[in-house]
Amino acid sequence: QVQLVESGGGLVQAGGSLRLSCVASGTIFSINTMGWYRQAPEKQRELVATITSGGSTNYADSVRGRFTISRNNTKNTVYLQMNSLKPEDTGVYYCYFRAAGIKWGQGTQVTVSS
Repeated sequence: QVQLVESGGGLVQAGGSLRLSCVASGTIFSINTMGWYRQAPEKQRELVATITSGGSTNYADSVRGRFTISRNNTKNTVYLQMNSLKPEDTGVYYCYFRAAGIKWGQGTQVTVSS
């Protein structure tokens, strides 16, 4: 079983920055993908960014150039540096872990005020 613990959400003004972190614990396969999805009120959960254990990244078009995903394999931790935040980035951000199956974190709220 894999457990995910997220941190770093909060309230920020438009144009500001936040950094999210997610630590995975438990039985961790060395080959895996970690990342972030988000869900705004009354909208479907959507991809933000993912990164493989080998370092390959994938970004949603809406965040490319503003957000940067990274990871520390030794610490089983994934980070999301979010810059130039916009009100439309508001939502609950969920950590994502995929190896033998998919695991989700409990979510952390990000609110960007205009």
